[in-house]
Amino acid sequence: MKRRAFLQTSAVLGVSFVAGCSLPVIPKRPAAQYEDALGWIRHSEGRCELLLPRVEMGQNIATALKQVACAELGIEWEALTVRLPHTGEMGRVRATVGSESVRDFAVPLAQACATLRDALAAGHTQGDRQAEPRPLSELRAFQPGARHVGRAAAIEQAHAIVTGAPLYVADVRLPGMLFGRVLHAPASPERTSTLASINEDAARQVPGWVATVRDERLRLGQSEGVGIVARTPGALDRIEAALDARWHSQGGFTQADIDQAVDVDRHLAGDGFRYTVHDDAIDAAEDWDVDLRIDVPLAAHAPIQPRAAVAAFDGAGALDLWVGSQDVYYQRDVVCKHLGLDEAQVRVHGHRVGGAFGGKTLCTVELEAAVLARAVRQPVKLQWTRAQEFRQGFHRPPSSHRIRARLREGRLEQWWHVFASSHILFTNAGLPAWMQRITDFVSDAGVARGAQLPYRCGHRRAEFALRRLPVFTGPWRGLGAGPNGLAMESAIDECARHVGADPLAFRLQHAEDPRLARVLHAAADRAGARPHTIAAGVRRGRGVACGIYKQTSYAAVVAEVEVAASGLVKVTRLVCAHDCGTVINPDQVRAQCEGNLVWGLGMALSDRLGVAHARIAAGSFAEAPIPSLDRVPPLEVVLVEDGGAPSGAGETAIVAAAAAIANAVRDATGVRIQRFPIDPALLKAQPA
Repeated sequence: MKRRAFLQTSAVLGVSFVAGCSLPVIPKRPAAQYEDALGWIRHSEGRCELLLPRVEMGQNIATALKQVACAELGIEWEALTVRLPHTGEMGRVRATVGSESVRDFAVPLAQACATLRDALAAGHTQGDRQAEPRPLSELRAFQPGARHVGRAAAIEQAHAIVTGAPLYVADVRLPGMLFGRVLHAPASPERTSTLASINEDAARQVPGWVATVRDERLRLGQSEGVGIVARTPGALDRIEAALDARWHSQGGFTQADIDQAVDVDRHLAGDGFRYTVHDDAIDAAEDWDVDLRIDVPLAAHAPIQPRAAVAAFDGAGALDLWVGSQDVYYQRDVVCKHLGLDEAQVRVHGHRVGGAFGGKTLCTVELEAAVLARAVRQPVKLQWTRAQEFRQGFHRPPSSHRIRARLREGRLEQWWHVFASSHILFTNAGLPAWMQRITDFVSDAGVARGAQLPYRCGHRRAEFALRRLPVFTGPWRGLGAGPNGLAMESAIDECARHVGADPLAFRLQHAEDPRLARVLHAAADRAGARPHTIAAGVRRGRGVACGIYKQTSYAAVVAEVEVAASGLVKVTRLVCAHDCGTVINPDQVRAQCEGNLVWGLGMALSDRLGVAHARIAAGSFAEAPIPSLDRVPPLEVVLVEDGGAPSGAGETAIVAAAAAIANAVRDATGVRIQRFPIDPALLKAQPA
């Protein structure tokens, strides 16, 4: 039986054996087609309008797709308006994830715009048009020197952002709007928690109290929820305190339990590794030239904007829902299922998202707001607190890696990379344990992302194990590519040092893909000569790392660091060379690269979420800090462009950023960091 057939059979068996279990709503991810794109672009009374088929969350895809549309239509910038539609205005599009917006949506949009342009040129100004696909070579937007493309452009919504215009869902104001919150036990929602008691009489006495809502649909994971509704946001804290909810929670766990579950050496000695990325035969018995362990902890998305939603029912029972989500159609699907509504009864209005990074894909606040709005029969706004963001959302899973390598005559001969982690695409925040066990038959491609070795090697083996953890884990910028790149590029650096080779030259010697070699050369050329030693007691170093994201985009990073006698690491410079095919807007690609570099900075120096008392310990940025501006060094981005279809830029540089910093620290101090984020105590200068 083929694996796909086995999975289908297993799914049927799983449902029959677990009678009564509710199947979660599965996101629908249709491919972007040129037929669909005809619904994104419209012409009326001499003007064109683009209904944005992607969520705008800071990547400025509204600007990039407007550039493509204007170039293909041959119109002035001001002749096209861009608008975020609601779900009733155009057909379903897939979630805004995976750095796919330019790669997968720019060409269909250009096809549609070419069809519209030809129709207008022929005098056809009314009615719908049939799709007329044409090859890339005939699309004006992707030709050398195309107007509006390949250059900077005015950022859509930029003026509105800096003037505080109402762009985000938290800005939505409706007549008669109330404010809600859903309370849960102070424990991980992966653990079963039920409400033991509440003091509703005391809550009723708080000025501004409207309702206390008990509804099974307020459950988050295994955690029962109780809703409160108030007339003002400020009353919510007072009502929560007066309600004095008490809970029964089952099953405690500690940080040691998390660490043990993904301990790669325990898996080596015990259960082994179920999934493979490379499956060459290797000799595991002989000694290895390089044997390196790398551990990467839990980490948060840390969006500046906590998630929020506003829900309002009309007199006929139809629902309008305002969201800041990466997948507005999925929000509609979930709400329809849980509230028993048809698609035609629900309109989901997407808003600009104040940071998401893979974390705002599931339905959480959206369903909570809808349940509370239906209960009180008034519009309700619900926004998570910062503590709820940390403790109720899902996070980058921890991972533990061991990489072993053998070299012969200065070249890689055998490579063995084993690692253990938790689920990403098949997140436990969305799938019950029984269903996740079914998905385990087909691995988790998100965990494996970026684990393909991009270097020549005689024999390559890469394999991994998955463990469901007692905390929510899921997609985080680049999925597994960041941690996998950090581990692999640290090991490649050690291989170069083992044979006495320059780390850059060693990578160039082994690079299989000429585009990878090209970004390495470009980054090294921009970095120039190595820095000279400066103040006494300060150790300086330079590191390089590179990688390929989703086999389509390429990045190389050079990092320069200073390490004080105390062990404190200061990154003084980051240079990134980036190749994502045809560049629509160089400023925005550079901005995406800079964002990835800062994420790499955090990954190396600060990202860590600990657990305590059976939940995520952090409740604020003070307890889970993100890189502050004074820690961000000068960032230099070189765009390497050699034509071809555009590919993704939103996550590529994360494959190399943290590793370049770690390799620079190794260069400066001689210490190979094996557990992240970097502990300055390990780098204290030894007394003379």
